[in-house]
This record gives sequence, C-alpha cells and structure tokens, in this order.
Amino acid sequence: MPWAGGCVKHLALLLAAALLAAPATAALTPAEQRMAATVSAEQGRTLALLERMVNQNSGSQNIAGVEAVSGMIRAELEPLGFQVRWIPLRETGRAGHLVATHRGRAGTKNILLIGHLDTVFEPDSPFQKFVREGEQGHGPGAADDKGGVAVIIAALRAMQAAGTLRQANVTVFLTGDEEDPGTPLSLARRDLIAAGKAADVALDFEGLVRENGRDMGSIARRSVTDWQLTIKATPGHSSGVFGSSYGANYELVRILDQFRRELREPNLTYNVGLIAGGSSAKLDAGRIRADVTGKTNIIAAEAVARGDLRAISNDQIARVKQRMQQIVDQNRLTGVTGAELGFEEGYPPMAPTAGNQAILDKLNRVNADLGLPAMPALDPVKRGAGDISFVAADVDGIAGLGPTSSGDHTPAERVDIASMWPQATRAAILITRLSQERRRK
Repeated sequence: MPWAGGCVKHLALLLAAALLAAPATAALTPAEQRMAATVSAEQGRTLALLERMVNQNSGSQNIAGVEAVSGMIRAELEPLGFQVRWIPLRETGRAGHLVATHRGRAGTKNILLIGHLDTVFEPDSPFQKFVREGEQGHGPGAADDKGGVAVIIAALRAMQAAGTLRQANVTVFLTGDEEDPGTPLSLARRDLIAAGKAADVALDFEGLVRENGRDMGSIARRSVTDWQLTIKATPGHSSGVFGSSYGANYELVRILDQFRRELREPNLTYNVGLIAGGSSAKLDAGRIRADVTGKTNIIAAEAVARGDLRAISNDQIARVKQRMQQIVDQNRLTGVTGAELGFEEGYPPMAPTAGNQAILDKLNRVNADLGLPAMPALDPVKRGAGDISFVAADVDGIAGLGPTSSGDHTPAERVDIASMWPQATRAAILITRLSQERRRK
C-alpha cells in the first residue's frame, strides 16, 4: 500500500528533526551522523541517477536495455571499490544479472543487497520517460525497482563518505529478469541462490509498504506457483448433456468450485486467471490467450484453466498441491475422459522466521536512534513474491527497503521521492552495523 504524499513529507521532516535533535543524534555515532548528512547532501545526484535509469527502457525482454542500465550501475559501484561482473544469461531469453562485490575485514558478516534492473514496461509501451511532479517521480520503474536501486547506491555512497564501507563485506546482486524470469528458472536463479548461500544477511530493496500511517517491515513473502488444469470429455448433442456426457466445461467448473470451497488456509490464496472451454480450446505459445470454438447445442469436448497459488511455506505448498490433485481425481462427472493438473516452476516462499524478525529488530534499533517509529512486521498476504525468496532458505533477511510508491506496474507508477532519503539513511546505518558483526557460518 503506497504512502500518501503528505505522510512521506511528514516522515522526511521527522528524519530531519531527529538528526538535529541532541537526544536522537546522541544515539548515532559520528560516522552514522555523517551518513545521514551525505544522503541529504546528495539528493540531487541520486535523483539524476534515477532519472537516467528510468529514461533507459529495460523491460525484461529488452536485453540491450537491461544491459545499458547495468552499465550505469557499474559506473557507480566501481569507484566505490566494488568488483563488478556481468553474468550473461541470453540462453534463458533474458539479459543476465549484475553482481558487485566489496571485500572488507575478514571474519565479518557478508551483506547481500538484492534489487532488479528490469521493469514490466517493454520498448513498445508508450510509458517511457521520467517526469518530476513535485515530490513524485513519474516513470516506468521509477519505484519498482529503479527507485530501490537508487536507494542502494545512495546508501553505499554514504557509507563511503563516512568511512564505514572500507571494512564492509557487501555483495550487490541486481537481477535482470525479476518481473518476468527467464527459463529454466533453475538457471535464471542459480547465481542468486549461490550468493545467498555465501551471505549472512539478505536485504531486499523493493518498495516499502506503509499501512495505517506506519512504515511496515517485511519479514515474509509468499510463494507463487502457476498451475494449469486441462479437461477432455466426450462431445455430443446438447440434448443429452446430463446423460452420456456432462462435457468438459461442467467438470472444469466442478473442480474449480471445489478448489474455492476447500482450499482455505491462513496465508493461502488461490486464483483462476484464465478459463476457456468448448468444442476446442487451445492456448497460445505464451499461454495467455486462448483460441476457442463451440456452439450452444454441442457438449464441450475441451476446457482449460490457468491460475496461481500463493503460500507461506514449502509444507503448505506441498499439502495444497496434494489436495488439488485429490479433488481433480475424485467424483469425475459422466463423460469425462481426462483431467490433467500441472504445476510450473515458481517463486519459493520467504517464511516468517525468528532470524528474519531479528533483522527487523536491528532495523528498529536504527529507527529508534534516528528518532523514528518502530516498524511492525507486515502481514505476508499483503506482499507479492520477490527475488529474496530464492535465498530465504539459506540466509536471514528482510524486504521492503526501497522507497514507497503508487501505481506500480501501471502507467501511473510514481515514486515518493521524499521516502528515498530516510530509506537510504536507514539502509546505510543498518548495513554498517550488520557488517561489523562477526560471522557465525
């Protein structure tokens, strides 16, 4: 849920007041005060970077565009002492990923920062340019996730200015296909998973959620798994529909309605996004359109439905898949000759673990030292799937460290500019503190 513009300005004022107030700044080290001052002083520089990124189209399937944005980030990170490499993944149908590594003091925690270079807007979209509208930045990917990438850069530059980056072990991993992953997914996320195994903490820079006037901390994200149900039945004249064959459409509806009634658990949602049925029902190559034929007096021979399910744990996913298959297999209507349920590779869940809560607790200590309110944990139902989930099984982390926004994934997408500065300040201090802790792995 996006922030209202007035709330964003209010938080920015709160942060400014906190940094000037003696009781609050007394809780910050001189280096941390320097980080906050640097984020504020470099607002123009950060916004200029954001505008350049947004004005370069980087739709997930625009390989050249994604690579061009990665070049902009390379130019920011290499002067900070990062070793930057590009992992090409054209065999997946996508550009690849940018990975930047900063080596610091041995034995201290390695902090993994996650974001993405791509957007949902391809080159044929009319929505292509960044426009400043007061405290709003209107443009494709201005928030999701180029705003988040800009926050990462602002935080790292603040650390460099304060001298805390020098000894920090930090890996920046920016995927080029978060919005529309390449296939096979196992290859598209191979290197991110490896980075998670090598890390001690993962911080994800997609957008911050604000709820009931409060910033929320994201310690969990649900999975997303696409499914497809295909039904075959004996066709015939409609006058005999309740005799020798009910047809494919009735069987499809029976199953879907039973899914609706019986697949009810906390943190679980089940969606039907596409349905087609008739004498014939064929999906296109992308499986987002259907070619259907049929007449009112012919019993349907084919039906197909596609959708997704979202769950909070692997156990819940396995249990729900098993129950779905049982529903498909039982009580088939007369005349049904086949019912096939299939699942596709998807985003895994990020379960709400004690380790994730501990990272949020540390962020809330940063908030307290800045004079900002504590951030409660967000209900995972209110957050979609994301790349941090691919490392969640191996490393503790939190999501939502990017700016707030509105209209994501639509031509109304706007980033709340004022939210970028407290987010970058929080991130710089949190990364610094985490990077000074000793490794346990």
